[in-house]
Amino acid sequence: MKVLVSDPISDKGIEILKKEVEVDVLTGLEPSELVKKIGEYEALIVRSETKVTKEVIEAGKSLKIIGRAGVGVDNIDVAAATGKGIIVVNAPEGNTISAAEHTIAMMMAMSRNIPQANASLKNKKWDRKKFMGVEVRDKTLGVVGLGRIGAEVAKRAQGMEMKILAYDPFITPGRAGELGVELTTVEDIVKRADYITVHTPLTKETTNLIGAKQFGMMKKGARIINCARGGIINEEALAKAVHDGTVASAAIDVFVKEPPFDSPLLENDNIIVTPHLGASTEEAQVNVAVSVAEQVINVHKGRPVKNAINMPYVKPEVMQVLEPYFPLAEKMGKMCTQLIGTNFERIDISYSGEIADKNVAPVTLAVLKGLLEPMLGAGVNYVNAPGIAKERKVKVTESKSKTTEGYPSQVSVKLSREGEEKMVCGTIIGKEPRIIRIDEYSIDVVPSGYMIVAKHKDNPNIIGPCCMILGKNNINIAGMQVGRISAGGDAIMVLGVDSDVPDRILNEIKSVDGIIDAKRVVL
Repeated sequence: MKVLVSDPISDKGIEILKKEVEVDVLTGLEPSELVKKIGEYEALIVRSETKVTKEVIEAGKSLKIIGRAGVGVDNIDVAAATGKGIIVVNAPEGNTISAAEHTIAMMMAMSRNIPQANASLKNKKWDRKKFMGVEVRDKTLGVVGLGRIGAEVAKRAQGMEMKILAYDPFITPGRAGELGVELTTVEDIVKRADYITVHTPLTKETTNLIGAKQFGMMKKGARIINCARGGIINEEALAKAVHDGTVASAAIDVFVKEPPFDSPLLENDNIIVTPHLGASTEEAQVNVAVSVAEQVINVHKGRPVKNAINMPYVKPEVMQVLEPYFPLAEKMGKMCTQLIGTNFERIDISYSGEIADKNVAPVTLAVLKGLLEPMLGAGVNYVNAPGIAKERKVKVTESKSKTTEGYPSQVSVKLSREGEEKMVCGTIIGKEPRIIRIDEYSIDVVPSGYMIVAKHKDNPNIIGPCCMILGKNNINIAGMQVGRISAGGDAIMVLGVDSDVPDRILNEIKSVDGIIDAKRVVL
């Protein structure tokens, strides 16, 4: 195997590679140079500088794996790599402690005005009263996002005798009890917390999660920390809240646009900033380099990889049989999560028919990835999804049966929480994924794009008004399926649409007489 390392990584990672494969370290390549050179390599390792575009991937005729020595893969066209059968891996655990420690460091620096006092003293001023600080002991810290980093921050804050409030849609009360935190809502956190720190991925749901509305709810003198992703906290709203005195101070390591030279956060001395240093420790850089190097070696030796973003590594003959089921399984998982909501306690995955004779473990991983990704973002992959479910005390069961109803093979996913259940069944027809059942209702739906799933009374003049609502709002209907058990009872309607359905339109559909409930599903 020939490996190209196109961004600087720790020498420890290079040493591991050189023991097993041929390595070229060529940093600072122009995009056109990378396109010319990549064809001779089977593996590419990058950090954030190299942009692995579709053009680069198309030129990488021999590429088997692309490794990102870090967490985010925004600089890699994952879809293009997946289409070419190229594994994309990252190193999500390597910077956990570094990011958690930086969060604590930022909180303490903000509380004691350390950057401002340092600058003042170096300007030959001795102004102790101006930089009066506050203690964190006995204060309430709100942690939004209780994954690996958020949990480590909570653990360290408890050591400083802080009370911890936490929000995470996938944390169960049992897991919260183990961590010693009070599980609550974002709204409750912004009302009660003295300090608020965010540790979620940047998704559609978390963009501007804390904005003007939330700042308006905060107690006067609250303090804000963001060492996760720029955009989770609205920068303009935060700058205004600090300027107005609602927020006493803020500590920000990440920005919507980097470098953030036009950001209003740089204009206020009560906002301390660092240039995205959360993972910038010697230990973290060694960890991520070693992790990615080991995964490249695993691919070279035909072994499974640890942090595959887009697919598990399986033998080619097995992949040929299971490949159509991966997109089906992910979409079924995403649909289940969006239909039942979060905080589910149990996942039952069953396989029936011909597929039950196969090793379906990779398909189960795809289901889990689909279930967890809508709320936790692209950091969820085929390998870490089971661990994430386990962390959150979600029980996962897998069962097989050789008998099936009407189809050669069938996959079923059932979620349970507090007595409530939601089930989605699917199959492959030709090579096309199909949803063939939701709960007890038989349907035949191609899972794609945007959908509305509505439970309703099986009466006249219900489906028509729903379609008219979409029509008057210029939302085109691509397809419709209706399922029922008996005439005049309850039924289910699945509308495939060409664009997203805003909340106000969904609420209008819910208000139609005879509609029991309606959910938006985005795949």
